[in-house]
Amino acid sequence: MNRLPRIAPVLILAALAGCSRSEDKPPEVIRPVLSVVIEPKTVETFGFAGSVEPQYSADLAFRLLGRVVSRDVKVGDLVTKGTTIAALDPTALELAVQASKADLSNAQAQFTNAAASEDRQRQLLASADTSQATFDAAQQARQAAQAGVERAYAALAKSQEQLGYARLFSDFDGVVTATGAEVGQTVSAGQTVITVARTDPREAVVDIPDQLTGDLTVGTPFEIILQSLPTIKTDARLREVAPQSEGSTRTRRVRLTLVNPPAAFRLGSTITATRMTKVTPTIELPMSALLEKNGSQKVWIVDPQSSSVRSREIKIASKSGGSFTVAEGLEAGMRVVTAGVHSLSEGQKVKIPEGGV
Repeated sequence: MNRLPRIAPVLILAALAGCSRSEDKPPEVIRPVLSVVIEPKTVETFGFAGSVEPQYSADLAFRLLGRVVSRDVKVGDLVTKGTTIAALDPTALELAVQASKADLSNAQAQFTNAAASEDRQRQLLASADTSQATFDAAQQARQAAQAGVERAYAALAKSQEQLGYARLFSDFDGVVTATGAEVGQTVSAGQTVITVARTDPREAVVDIPDQLTGDLTVGTPFEIILQSLPTIKTDARLREVAPQSEGSTRTRRVRLTLVNPPAAFRLGSTITATRMTKVTPTIELPMSALLEKNGSQKVWIVDPQSSSVRSREIKIASKSGGSFTVAEGLEAGMRVVTAGVHSLSEGQKVKIPEGGV
């Protein structure tokens, strides 16, 4: 009977303690969020793949029909001006030179006889022992013999020049970039045997879409990046834009002269030519920042003073891949949440990690 009064105070104290605990609010959780400060894009960078090519090159060919008996270079070899790099069989040409020399000797002998005959007729005419007509004929024979000598000299010079055509050489120092004939092959006049390119100047050759070449002028700057080693870069200046676009791709061939390029920019290297152009200021955000709800399009803005978020309605100009362009509703300097937008609530406290992201 005496136990009930003692248990009652204990139950009352436990009930009061439970009430006080239920009235205490749990501590507010401050959530870290990923965000970005809006900076309108005023320039756009375009990149075009291409290769390094020589600005000057020559396709070397023989001027005569003949059989190739030597080719002393291969692709990649360096050649110097005037050094023989290929040759034709010279046998027929050497025989032609010998024949021309024989014709010259014959013409010189005929001229000697004609000149002596003219001198004799001149002496006889002076003593009235011959007629004027005979002297005139002797004089004409000497002149004809003299013309024959000149003709023989010209024929000899031509045959000697033809013999010189049997060897092939470059008119400048360069590097062999292609070969078109092998030893033993019979080539026709003008058929490319070796292609030689100057090692400098070098240029980057790229194909640019037709719609992006409207404002390109000679001297427009580009930055050239070596694809195999992106840390190696150099400057370039536009030298030439093709006057007509390619039919199937609608691109124009553009040639950019490299300015003091490093040695790594070898002929044939694959490069990327980049160019920055000014555009109308636009605000671009990742798709993860977009909150679409009840037919409206919003983003979460972080208030720097209260460290809380508030929604802001926006208008979207366009969407492209993983980003969208804002037409209205945002200004430069605002901080926009870029991840977890569907788990935030109006006025919720957030924390920006160090670094501002």
